Amino acid sequence: MAQLATTIGAFHFDNVLMNASGVHCYDLTQLHELEQSEAGSLTTKSATSAKRLGNPEPRYAKLALGSINSMGLPNEGLDYYLDFALTHQQQLPDQPIFMSIAGLTLEDNIAMAQKIEASDFAGLTELNLSCPNVPGKPQVGYDFDRTKYVLDTIFEFFTKPLGVKLPPYFDLAQFDEMAAILNQYPLIYVNTINSLGNGLWVDPTDDTVVIKPKGGFGGIGGQYAKPIALANVRAFSQHLKPEIQVIGTGGIYNGRDVYDLILCGASMVQVGSALYEEGPSIFARLKQELAAEMQAHGYHSIEDFRGKLKTMDAEA
Repeated sequence: MAQLATTIGAFHFDNVLMNASGVHCYDLTQLHELEQSEAGSLTTKSATSAKRLGNPEPRYAKLALGSINSMGLPNEGLDYYLDFALTHQQQLPDQPIFMSIAGLTLEDNIAMAQKIEASDFAGLTELNLSCPNVPGKPQVGYDFDRTKYVLDTIFEFFTKPLGVKLPPYFDLAQFDEMAAILNQYPLIYVNTINSLGNGLWVDPTDDTVVIKPKGGFGGIGGQYAKPIALANVRAFSQHLKPEIQVIGTGGIYNGRDVYDLILCGASMVQVGSALYEEGPSIFARLKQELAAEMQAHGYHSIEDFRGKLKTMDAEA
């Protein structure tokens, strides 16, 4: 029987699957549904300091091979998710979870990180450097100097397990430069990728964009994102120091998709667009399909094949 267990740092998870921070984690109802699902863990909605309504609707549309969204970080505010995390921790101490924060300013991120640092939360915190859907707010992850400044500031006081969520990168030099920055810090993991921003889709029935915010521009997810996700997971797995693990996100619809991200180096895998469409029952299906894929290749555990992607390098 294939074993799907994995670890991130000192944290153990029964399986590699979890939700992406923007999907099915807005309120207690959705979070409890994730708790009761067959996911190996969960992450809370990316929180801002105060409750935020997000962008006007329609702000999500299903596409032929995925989705486009411009949600704009709708969330109930940090205190809401911290209260949930502390309750979860008390009731299910052997099931660690992730808390995602995405301040609109550095000051917001500092204030939220300080609140988490001062709390009893003992899980993993994720600093989202990559939301492409807030009008007027650039993605920090594309400004390497700014990224370094943010991490310098956070690590002046933050001592708990921390990871960062990154935007997709498209140039080999970007992988080199960002990894060199991240390797300077005691990060536990990186999460790659966030959605591909900014895409656009046209409704052929009326020649109109399919979402309202930002004139129709939004983050692209689903199968469109998988090749980019594989490349980013592979590159960061190769460039980061061993202490920094990789969580892979993008294009997960079946067990083979999960297998491919692990093959490229991911220690855990997050599900976004497909979870939005199918709901938390997807995790039971993905577990079965991943186990079958592993068994077909003769693998018994995640570590048997994680990062062991084959290449066609020319022989010397």
